[in-house]
Amino acid sequence: MNEQNKPKQEQEAPKTAMGESSAAKSSGWKKALSKRWVSPAVFVAAAAIIVTLMWIYQGAEQPEPASETSELTETEGANGEQAVQKDTLEVTTGGELMQYPVANRDELEETIPYYNAEASGEERAAAMLQTGNTFTPHTGIDWASPNNETFDVLAALSGKISRVEKHPTNGGIVEITHGDGLTTVYQSLADIQVENGEDVKQGTVIAKAGRNELEKDQGVHLHFEVLKDGKPIDPNILFDQQ
Repeated sequence: MNEQNKPKQEQEAPKTAMGESSAAKSSGWKKALSKRWVSPAVFVAAAAIIVTLMWIYQGAEQPEPASETSELTETEGANGEQAVQKDTLEVTTGGELMQYPVANRDELEETIPYYNAEASGEERAAAMLQTGNTFTPHTGIDWASPNNETFDVLAALSGKISRVEKHPTNGGIVEITHGDGLTTVYQSLADIQVENGEDVKQGTVIAKAGRNELEKDQGVHLHFEVLKDGKPIDPNILFDQQ
């Protein structure tokens, strides 16, 4: 029996040694953690890691500010567009300067101006067209006679008649194409005197001012627009060249 027990004792010896080793390691950690400087050091290290992660996350989420170069480019583009419009008009019309589409502008009243986004709040409000509960920026200029009488409508520039129509809401319409994407539009017309495809000279009487359903509150009036590549531009830019 004693001989049989000996192997067991020998096998149990390593277990005791391992137990003593684990106990020694545990005791070593306890001694290390018991030191006063350990806890603050661990706390500082953890805090540093958290702050670093927060800084990286915020840096990734924050959008990059627009550069001053981009802002300058946009500003130059807006001014450049206006300059191109003037230069294009002079080249396209063979030196003609745009005239008002009425003979006696001083005798007429400008009832609705062109909507200019850079104008004052009061001016922008005056250039809004109301249809029911909907307000739309006015893309042209309206002139009316104070006594509600009709008056002649003239071609503002020489060109070719590209559209003649009687519209149910806009009244009589005439469009004149002047080349290079420039078009003048005349609405709320009566007694149209030109035909589609006809060439007209600047100052030619093309119609009489009339009424339309869209701006019926204006009475007898002319609605005038200038388009560049199909988009309305401020006619006053071109009138200012005179």
